[in-house]
Amino acid sequence: YVSRATSHVLAIFKRALEMTIHYHCFDINPTEKAIQMAGRNLLVSFAYPSRVELAHQIGQSVMLDNGAFTIWRQGKDIRWSEYYAWADKWLDCSTTWAIIPDVIDGGEDHQDKLIADWPWSRQQSAPVWHTDESYQRLARLVEFWPRVCIGSSAKHRIGSSIWRRTMDGAFNFICGSSTRTPYLHGLRMQGVSSEYPFASVDSADIARNNNRPQNTIPKMVDRWDKIQPRSFRWDIKPEQRELLA
Repeated sequence: YVSRATSHVLAIFKRALEMTIHYHCFDINPTEKAIQMAGRNLLVSFAYPSRVELAHQIGQSVMLDNGAFTIWRQGKDIRWSEYYAWADKWLDCSTTWAIIPDVIDGGEDHQDKLIADWPWSRQQSAPVWHTDESYQRLARLVEFWPRVCIGSSAKHRIGSSIWRRTMDGAFNFICGSSTRTPYLHGLRMQGVSSEYPFASVDSADIARNNNRPQNTIPKMVDRWDKIQPRSFRWDIKPEQRELLA
């Protein structure tokens, strides 16, 4: 058993030693192409689970995505008990972690209920805070969980002006009184990973676009993995600090 204080110390220490980790969606076919991702950090979604065994054979670490965004976009329902059963086997691997079930635009009470139902420890799990939720909820999650994912609501398109204002506010709120940036994972935020001090991010770019004539998997993954934030410490301007007082 690891105490909350110890887990946070370990997370901070780990965060200080690493660059931003890029998790790449591993929904890649055929197998000959997929194995070109060997040694990388891989994401396997419950919506596209067929590559999960290969990911654990060749990946440096594996992130299990609950598939909420894909399921929401397709207008489908999900039985979370099936996700539990799928994730359970792979969480035996110490370098694998899973996103706790969440619902796009589901409301804070619903999200908190899904977290309360999650059966596994904090060390290999991460709840999701959405950009339509309160900063107070984000702070509570950061306080309790060593890793927290940030996801975008339907009205907040990644990279839009309203999304950036919301993200700036989130980092201002949680970093305003802290000397260390917590471990935050940006869901589908690899394209903005140079702008915010994320510990890790993910993207489906390689899985979706590797068949284009100008692209090769090695070149794509090398380009993405080299992108790092300008600073791992969030800089709050003096006028913004006054608003947080």
